[in-house]
Amino acid sequence: MAAQKDQQKDAEAEGLSATTLLPKLIPSGAGREWLERRRATIRPWGTFMDQQRFSRPRNLGELCQRLVRNVEYYQSNYVFVFLGLILYCVVTSPMLLVALAVFFGACYILYLRTLQSKLVLFGREVSPAHQYALAGGISFPFFWLAGAGSAVFWVLGATLVVIGSHAAFHQIEAADGEELQMEPV
Repeated sequence: MAAQKDQQKDAEAEGLSATTLLPKLIPSGAGREWLERRRATIRPWGTFMDQQRFSRPRNLGELCQRLVRNVEYYQSNYVFVFLGLILYCVVTSPMLLVALAVFFGACYILYLRTLQSKLVLFGREVSPAHQYALAGGISFPFFWLAGAGSAVFWVLGATLVVIGSHAAFHQIEAADGEELQMEPV
């Protein structure tokens, strides 16, 4: 906790803080707090991408140890790699952009509609959850035409390959590698 506050103070001294870098569109709440924690615990990208720190593990035990340690150590960096792959997938697929625009447009229209009055269908008031389900149902054909299912699996596969290969081939930090190990008898 103290190390996290020191990192935040260092970032604020440089004129950058997690709270000033977060977009204003993200409402305060659990999502914003989670993103602030991720951004506060991000490791330097220089050490994350240092090419001299990549090597082939000697055996399966070292491979497993690297995977576990690097996923723990670079967890926040990996989250931002995942978000970057999602952004890449959305930006490079125009139909997916259209489908997302239809979905968020329908949600926005429903939001404006509920500000004016309650939505009533067939004499019954429709709850907000049902309204957003309706928006999803309306936009489902657009997501299907855009190939959103294949995009999801592409992002998951690319994430596993990128993060898995980084975690497997990136050497463990020296301070993290020093641990009491049992010797065979």
